Amino acid sequence: MASPSHTAPGIPQKGTSVNGKTEERLEELGDGIYAHVQLDGGWCLNNSGIIVGSDSTVVVDTAATMRRAALLRDTVAGLSARPVTTVVNTHHHGDHCFGNCVFGPETSIVAHDLARTELDAGGLALTKLWPDVDWGDVSLRLPDLTFPHQITLHQGGHEIQLIHVGPAHTTNDIVAWLPGPRVLFAGDVVMNGAAPFTLMGSVRGSLAALERLRALDAEVIVPGHGPVGGPGLLDANARYLRWIQRLAAAGTTAGLTPIAVARSADFGEFAELLDGERIVGNLVRAYAEARGGEPGEPLDVMAAFGQMIEFHGSTPTCFA
Repeated sequence: MASPSHTAPGIPQKGTSVNGKTEERLEELGDGIYAHVQLDGGWCLNNSGIIVGSDSTVVVDTAATMRRAALLRDTVAGLSARPVTTVVNTHHHGDHCFGNCVFGPETSIVAHDLARTELDAGGLALTKLWPDVDWGDVSLRLPDLTFPHQITLHQGGHEIQLIHVGPAHTTNDIVAWLPGPRVLFAGDVVMNGAAPFTLMGSVRGSLAALERLRALDAEVIVPGHGPVGGPGLLDANARYLRWIQRLAAAGTTAGLTPIAVARSADFGEFAELLDGERIVGNLVRAYAEARGGEPGEPLDVMAAFGQMIEFHGSTPTCFA
């Protein structure tokens, strides 16, 4: 079961509502440190970080659509008149970087080496999966600065360590770690209330990444999707991934396909997670690894997504 959200005592919460459903919430996590949370955290409803310093602002991840990216940009502007000098993309998926284009040329985009490669290769393909979503006039803006392992930003009095922990959710996952206040922006390596998704990364690698994150001893963790939480999110994600590995081991032994295993699985504590159809994509990856495949090696992602749609009974809903 997903861990409860973290709300710092005495910190006011601010949000907007559409038809009674919370759409976004700004949560203060420390001095000048905020999480911009898009609920309920399902497909393409990701979280961002805002780090306001003495002379500049850093944003961690943008958003999927022009409307949501503009909302994030305006929220940042409402917090501080200091310019956004840096945007960090935790990985290449469109819900975390399509909104790069709303920030001007004075803003540098930072990501892992492979994030630029993957974003350049995939372009705006995500928009084809959900053609009914109002994506707006999204244009692709690639990272300006990339790195292979780790770099540290020193901006406006904040130390922000950017650490590559993939392959996990993808091959190019990085996290943004603030060791002073012990706040971790984990990207999609960590989810809260939504199923982890490793089709384009690694189940085994995700478990290793979670252990690396555990060693940081974070007090507050901002997941890629869902409410802000604490260290218990690492345990919840690890339990799900180990469950996937057990299902894959049994399925390969029995000669069953991933979708057959998914259909017969007892979801137990994971039954309430959003985007449960991800079990199929996760099993496709786990099967590949069980057969000796390397973490992050290319798989037929579209074929696996088709199986997820078959399992779900239709294309999963995206509220971006």
